[in-house]
Amino acid sequence: MSAIKSFTVGKNDAGQRLDKFISKAVPALPQSLMYKYIRKKRIKVNSSRGEISQKLCEGDVIELYINDEFFAPVPEKYDFLTASKNLGIVYEDSNLMLLDKPVGLLSHPDEGEYNDTLITRVKRYLYENGEYNPADENSFAPALVNRIDRNTAGIVIAAKKAASLRILNEKLKNREIEKFYLCVTHGIFEKKADVLTAYMTKDEKKNKVTVYKDPVPGSKTMKTGYKVIKEGKGLSLLEVELFTGRTHQIRAHLAFEGHPLVGDGKYGTNALNKPLGYKKQFLCSYKLRFAFATDAGELDYLNGREYELKDVWFEKEFPDFE
Repeated sequence: MSAIKSFTVGKNDAGQRLDKFISKAVPALPQSLMYKYIRKKRIKVNSSRGEISQKLCEGDVIELYINDEFFAPVPEKYDFLTASKNLGIVYEDSNLMLLDKPVGLLSHPDEGEYNDTLITRVKRYLYENGEYNPADENSFAPALVNRIDRNTAGIVIAAKKAASLRILNEKLKNREIEKFYLCVTHGIFEKKADVLTAYMTKDEKKNKVTVYKDPVPGSKTMKTGYKVIKEGKGLSLLEVELFTGRTHQIRAHLAFEGHPLVGDGKYGTNALNKPLGYKKQFLCSYKLRFAFATDAGELDYLNGREYELKDVWFEKEFPDFE
């Protein structure tokens, strides 16, 4: 069934070609049909025959004599729907999710990868479950509370609601969410448990930090606790707790102490890594504990809870490295 639909060209569309205007105004109309309808005068400008490359002026009236079906609303297409459905969920409720991010996956989009990241996978999952719809007015977009490097695996928190994000951000800032890591380093530690203190500066262009024993101008304190779990073949499996949250803290701090992470190409050395044959760094944020010291409002039920990954990819291989 044919219909007559008209559009009046506004100031923002003045100077635009007729075919470009139609493509935007009626996105469901195939381009080949659009050109055919312009030629057959089923698309007119000010009641006269239009030309494909005609430049439109403010106030021009575009009349379209085309089928109703082409005026049907076109569903929104969201970039996140092309993200992978692979999402490791450690825990989920109506307020938040705890996710197991694999090595190699970005937390957020960057200039190299836009569609398939941890946050876009979360958005797809919640959209398909009916918990998130960007078309809803004032819709809250799911957000990550913490982030870990692309080459680090482990637990990342995602907030489903604005109130949850606000509370979790505050708790993370106040160190009321405790995070523990597993890592494998080169060398055997003299002390089997310790809290290390050093100072660091960051080169933003190189995205690399430099560690110092004593403070230097512009430096920040870094404090890292560790406990040796196993050792063998010149390697150590550690549990690490961060008391400060600096860039690349575990990697840089342990390398400064003479114990670079296995597989770390930035702060380690190829001479140590190459004989083992591993290119991925052995670091995983494997445990998280909610330790609220102050009121957490609607998230208070989480206080005291602890969540742990039971299958850390490198732990089962220790110390049987080739």
